[in-house]
Amino acid sequence: MTIEVIGISVLWLFLFGYVIVASIDFGAGFFNASTIVTKKHHIVNTVIQRYLSPVWEITNVFLVFFFVGMIGFFPQTAYYFGTVLLIPISISIILLALRGSYYAFGTYGTKGHVGYTLMYGVTGVLIPASLTTALIVSQGGFIRETASGRIELDYVALFTSPFAWSIVVLSLVSVLFISASFLAYYSSVAQDKKALKLFKKYTWIWSFPTIVTALGIIIEMRWHNPAHFEGLVSLWWLFALSFICFLISLWLLKTRNYGWSFIFVVLQFALAFYAYGVSRYPYLLYPHLTIYDSFTNETMAYALITVFILGLMLLIPSLYLVFKLFIMNKPYIQSGK
Repeated sequence: MTIEVIGISVLWLFLFGYVIVASIDFGAGFFNASTIVTKKHHIVNTVIQRYLSPVWEITNVFLVFFFVGMIGFFPQTAYYFGTVLLIPISISIILLALRGSYYAFGTYGTKGHVGYTLMYGVTGVLIPASLTTALIVSQGGFIRETASGRIELDYVALFTSPFAWSIVVLSLVSVLFISASFLAYYSSVAQDKKALKLFKKYTWIWSFPTIVTALGIIIEMRWHNPAHFEGLVSLWWLFALSFICFLISLWLLKTRNYGWSFIFVVLQFALAFYAYGVSRYPYLLYPHLTIYDSFTNETMAYALITVFILGLMLLIPSLYLVFKLFIMNKPYIQSGK
């Protein structure tokens, strides 16, 4: 295994961690807001608030590690992605700031303010959509070169591409599916039967759209990026295992094994996520940038790998303590009942 592969593998691990943790957070915000409209907010509010209070400051740690590592390991990505994604990523940062204001004003200020809650829910939908722009652009076909030699994002191609919209839709339904699955488990630990019943329903509702949209992306990839499509097909067995994990998670949900059901949801996405990452090797930005022609010097690479390992050694025990003392502490999560 080359040092370039080690570097991108470390980044992919942090990105997957963010996908799972942030999906629970974003989905919880959406459910928290949507139940106001459906008059079911009193059912889910306690469970959601008990989860969000201890973890909202942790979620973006994974994202920060990923972006810092990306620039550190692959400096040229700052030019390519920084140039073409200036507007989309700026929008994401603004939305993240608005989301943070919910915790500051909605939690510590005016309790139960409907406006803050709705803003929190809307940003939970818009942030994944805006962040997936980076993933969409990296597939190629959306960057054009001007007469002066500069690169820019082709917004017409982006907004009229079925492939781009299929990835956006997948990001949204996946967020809701992951979040509903976890919150169902969390409700069972809290022994909140009404919330459990509702989140079980949400898990079933968003489960099959997740699989359908994922299949749609693979089909669209055949025309958008044939080289990547061939890579996906060569790893069909990993996607097959992912689908088996999906079926097992639903069966466990039906048999009321909520914790194991969520574990298999995570396994489902882990297999698909890593299969997708391997299938696009060696490109970071097709066809402009690979992990080899944009890698940093060897000294910096080893320093970054060391720092990231030390970061994991600090982050994992911290997450364990948060889960042990708060998230999965039955007296704490049942205290709001």
